[in-house]
Amino acid sequence: MIHKYKLGGYNIVLDVNSGGVHVVDELTYDLLDNVEPPFAEECPEKVVEKLMRFYDREDILSCYREIVELYEQKILFSPDDYEKFAALSVAAPVKAMCLLVAMDCNLRCDYCFAGTGDYCLGRKVMSFDVGKKALDFLLENSGTRDHLEVDFFGGEPLLNWKVVKQLVEYGRSKEEEYGKKFRFTLTTNGTLLDDEKTEFINREMQNVVLSIDGRKEVTDRMRHRLDGKSTYEMIVPKFLDLARKRGDKEYYVRGTFTKYNLDFSDDIFHLHDIGFDQISVEPVVGNHDEPYSITEKELPKVFSEYERLTDRILENDKNGKHFNFFHFMIDLDQGPCAIKRLRGCGCGNDYVAITPDGDIYPCHQFVGKTEYHMGNILTGEFNKEIKKTFAKTHIYNKPDCKVCWARFYCSGGCSANNYEYMGDIAKAHKISCEIEKKRLECAIMVKAAHAMEDN
Repeated sequence: MIHKYKLGGYNIVLDVNSGGVHVVDELTYDLLDNVEPPFAEECPEKVVEKLMRFYDREDILSCYREIVELYEQKILFSPDDYEKFAALSVAAPVKAMCLLVAMDCNLRCDYCFAGTGDYCLGRKVMSFDVGKKALDFLLENSGTRDHLEVDFFGGEPLLNWKVVKQLVEYGRSKEEEYGKKFRFTLTTNGTLLDDEKTEFINREMQNVVLSIDGRKEVTDRMRHRLDGKSTYEMIVPKFLDLARKRGDKEYYVRGTFTKYNLDFSDDIFHLHDIGFDQISVEPVVGNHDEPYSITEKELPKVFSEYERLTDRILENDKNGKHFNFFHFMIDLDQGPCAIKRLRGCGCGNDYVAITPDGDIYPCHQFVGKTEYHMGNILTGEFNKEIKKTFAKTHIYNKPDCKVCWARFYCSGGCSANNYEYMGDIAKAHKISCEIEKKRLECAIMVKAAHAMEDN
């Protein structure tokens, strides 16, 4: 399978199975519309006659031979070597955990998937004892995994700061005993940051996610403080301070776009202009009846804006003002590992979420969905049949994904979104798919443009 498209003045051909990207001339691009395996020794005469209106006969024949040669070298129309790995997608040890240390929040964001932070289950915070049992559960169910990942999440986890610090200390105390290393991360809205918290986060957290939407008017429109004052003005100085003090350790600001800011590249560049160099801005997924939701009607504008963003990023790079845009940081060198390419984030299999009551769910976005309640760390119940279900939910068991050119990059999309909006974790959410495909095209083009400049 190949996927070809024109963008930014480039004719791009992606060989889906090998991941190879080719920037080709007009003749090759047009010829690939008319030929495919199995290839004859010579270009079919009807194809030659069709293209001779635009190209020289000898050039067509020569180009055809080059395509056949690339095919024989398994560089173009390469075979699918990944499906054989699908059988290896089985229930795995748990290596990552989302700890909902606070099912409560001090903001009231219009689009929050967790309601007002309590997941519609009532406001509560995690006790240290429950958190300890959660880390013990991870240690005991991690098999031979050396590195374990724990994300402190909410609501707003800084509402339960004392327990966050206690759990980091407890986790560190267990590393030598178990021969493992914890990688802690934290996601915060920033309202409660202060010098003490910033210092601890920058010392102990492998990564930190800073939630902000973008420009002041965009952030304040959707992210509301209880006192009605500007969220943006409160958090930006704190986020900039944390990022500056963080040095070369990982972090990123995570913005969003909705129907209200379809010019989202302005938000991305605003975040860069005020001092951030690790940036993610992604679409809010919501029901069609929500006024902020992106529907099929908005997709042309979204696609156009991604193209605008691509041009702006390339121009920025030329002027020595590079920053990392999370969604354009793709690997074209056959990474990550095969299994991850087939099933994505590991939700429900090697990744779980734990609530303050000790309940286990496939991820934070499944919390409260009783049909996906996996057990409880306090009672010792752990439904491994659900693990098996998620392990088998890979691209070859998703009919739409199996034939999609983008399958090895999105790995079938978000299971929680698929379930919420399509009613089935194996059915890809259409709007998310279309946005992801456009984003991938732009990301590949950026990579191609840089490669062409280097040559």
